[in-house]
Parts: sequence; C-alpha cells; structure tokens
Amino acid sequence: MKSYVAESLWSPQGWTRDARIAVDAGRVVAAQGEAGERLGRYVLPGMPNLHSHAFQRAMAGLAEKQIHPAVSNALFPDREGQKAAVRDRTSQQSDSFWTWRETMYTFANRIGPDDLRAIAAQLYVEMLKAGYTHVCEFHYLHHRPDGKPYADPAAMSLALVEAARETGIGLTLLPTLYLTGGFDGRALSERQRRFGLDVDAYLSLLQQLAKMENAALRIGVALHSLRAVPERAMREVLAAGETRAMPIHIHIAEQIGEVQDCLALRNARPVEWLLDNLPVDARWCLVHATHMSAQETQRLAQSGAVAGLCPTTEANLGDGLFPLKAYFDDSGALGIGSDSHISVSPVEELRWLEYGQRLATRHRNIAVSAANRSVGETLYAAALRGGAQAAGVAIGAIEPGARADLVVLDEAAPQLAGRDEASLVDTFLFAGNANLVRHVMANGDWAVRDFRHRDEERIAARYRETVARLASQVY
Repeated sequence: MKSYVAESLWSPQGWTRDARIAVDAGRVVAAQGEAGERLGRYVLPGMPNLHSHAFQRAMAGLAEKQIHPAVSNALFPDREGQKAAVRDRTSQQSDSFWTWRETMYTFANRIGPDDLRAIAAQLYVEMLKAGYTHVCEFHYLHHRPDGKPYADPAAMSLALVEAARETGIGLTLLPTLYLTGGFDGRALSERQRRFGLDVDAYLSLLQQLAKMENAALRIGVALHSLRAVPERAMREVLAAGETRAMPIHIHIAEQIGEVQDCLALRNARPVEWLLDNLPVDARWCLVHATHMSAQETQRLAQSGAVAGLCPTTEANLGDGLFPLKAYFDDSGALGIGSDSHISVSPVEELRWLEYGQRLATRHRNIAVSAANRSVGETLYAAALRGGAQAAGVAIGAIEPGARADLVVLDEAAPQLAGRDEASLVDTFLFAGNANLVRHVMANGDWAVRDFRHRDEERIAARYRETVARLASQVY
C-alpha cells in the first residue's frame, strides 16, 4: 500500500484540504497511519474518454481538403436509405460526414494488427498526458481488408488490449456488431467487409475477450448504429447471457440524413425508435444523439442512459449541436469522447461543449445548475459520472473502492497564478491551451510524471514509422 497527500483534492462534492489517499492493488483504500508522498497542490479525478476509434488518430488532418463536386456527386448515391437521392440536394455540391467517410474507409483498409497497436499506443499516451485515464474503444476493424478473418478472429481486438496494457490506460473494449450497409438492409460494401460479423461470430468474440477482463480491462457491447444492425440482430445480442451485465454503446442520430432515412423506413426518429423498441437504461451510451426532438431529449434524459458527446469531432464533421441545456434541465447523464481524435484533450471537449451552446444561444455560462454555478465544475463532474457509467468501471472519483486514477495539475503554471479552489476548475478549462496536467496515475501506477509518459519515446518512434508507411500507401 502506498500513501499520498493532496493539498487540495477536488470531487463533485467540493474541495478537501490536506486529503489523504491510500492506494493498494490499483484501488483507493481507506488511509491508515501517517501521510505519505505529497502529490501536489491541486488533484482531480482522471477523466474517462467514452468514445474512441483509435485508428482514426493516424488520419487526423488528412480530410481537410474540399472534395471536388464531381467526386461528391459520384459518392452521393451510396448514402444510406432508399430515399437518399431525393433529400438534401444541396449536399451533393459540398463535403459532409458521408464524403469524409470515404477518406476514412480508404485509410482503414490499410491497417493491420501491428499498425493498429502502434497507432493506438501513441493515441493512448496522448490521452494520458492530457488527463484521460480510461478509454472506451468502439472497435469495428475485425477482419482483413478483404473481409477474411485473421487466424485469430480477435487479432485486431487484441492489438488494442496490448496498446492499453503497454501505455497503462484503462480500457473498455467495445467490439462492434456491423451487419448491413443501410436502413434498407443492403449488404456491406466492399470497403465495409472487414467490419462485418454475424451474430454468432460476434458473441463468440465477446466470450473470448471477456475471459481477459481485469481491473484495467472491461468488455462491452457496441451496436454500430440503427442503419448497420437490424432489429432482430440487436434483440439476439441483448438476449444472450454473456451480454446481460455489459455496457452497451450505439452511434445514433449523428446526421440529419440518418434521421430522414429512419423516418422514411421506420416511421420514427432514431432515438425515438430506440427508446420505443429496446430496453434502454443506465447500461446504455447513446453516442452523439445530436438530432433529437424536445420529446426525445426528455425521454433520453429520463431513461438513465448516457449521452456520449464528442464536440470536436462533431464540429469537424459538421454534425450539429446537442441540445445541452434542455438535457441538463431534465437531469440527463453525459460524458465526453474524442472519437476521431482530431483533438485529444478533455479540456477542449468540455470547452467546446459549452462554447457551441453559447454560439447557438448568444448567451454565456450555459452548463450550470442550481447546485453549482460554475461551468467548469458542472461539466467536469458530469463527464466524470457519465464517463464512468458508460465505461462500466468504478472510476471517476477518488474514494475508497474506486480505481486509483488521478490527475495532478501543474501548480507552477502561470495560468493558475492568483487562483484558489473556487476558480481552479474553471481556469483549467477556460484559460488557454497550455497543458496543465503534470502527473497522471492510472490504475494505481504513475503513467505520466512531469509531463512525460514513462515510455513515450519508444512508442512515438514506432508510430512515426507506421504512419509514414501507411500514408505512402494511401496517398
């Protein structure tokens, strides 16, 4: 057992001065005896990242050139839904999520297990250095690019497990069920073949991976989306004994086109359909849920499920803005994720979650509650709770029984000069772009000390070689 003392320890209940922390076997336990090592002046719980596609980190910045209208028009008929060709005709002349997806597919189909491990490890180092101590990996690159399974069907999943192990970040691995190319049940396209698993193969993969669970690894269910998983398959997976205690994640209502297709083919909006037809409860995380009616927003909040918000990716893809104020007013649970990793920073995700609302409403200080008038503390507390819930792990708090995940801020940083506890979290989130995270503990071990990950040079060198080779093949 190791003992520590924090001059000021923050929790959603407030600050504790001279807080004593004891860590044993990766968990916080009741402190005994004398105080131990000084942690620093300001200590916060580590942040969960509830939505990640690790491989996309390597393509960040490569989809920021406008696609020629002729190319966009050629891709347009592939959009999901039988009525895709009659809607949003202006989008035929502009880039969108659907054109970005073509770049993503091209990149994804060059990545093998060793490549994925190299990319994920670099990403996880960046997450830890930014203050993320756990990540939910929404993983759908199952097979070889031609759709044929690897000798070990779990090869790509195991690459992510190994990347998490070598970096020290906690992992909720969410193997993804992906069956169809659209709401109309069309077959997967050639570029989607490596995503596909039938229900039996999917449940077999979950069984194999579940045997590896430990304090730092949790296995869960990911249903890619309503357009990619038919209702019958969803019900089969949810009824299987091996899934009944697992967290469940799904992409939903990210794009207007998805809402239109769902209405056309199921006569209901996506979130509405999900709440009407499946047992959505606190085990669920609805990723994005951007386009909801007022009734859907209220019902999602009341369901106990988590809204998984990824503001930097949602902005990058032009998705839209989540109805945050109404959702907060109904006490909805939420967490944050970095998704496509065009940014790897909980500060930026939380900042832009608030800033998007300010731009839409032309008012300030939106994410507050009657209990707490601090935007920073309200958002950080909400993301801790929702992230832990979505991960299905006892994290997000520094208290006995929780995993020992914590972040020590740099008390010498100029940005924190003249600040006290009352303004500390607001300053952390809203005072510039310098990284104020000095030390990071994950699962009881120091992953980051004095701004450096314990193995970052080797991991970065491997990443540079891997991405240079992939980029030469793709571009």
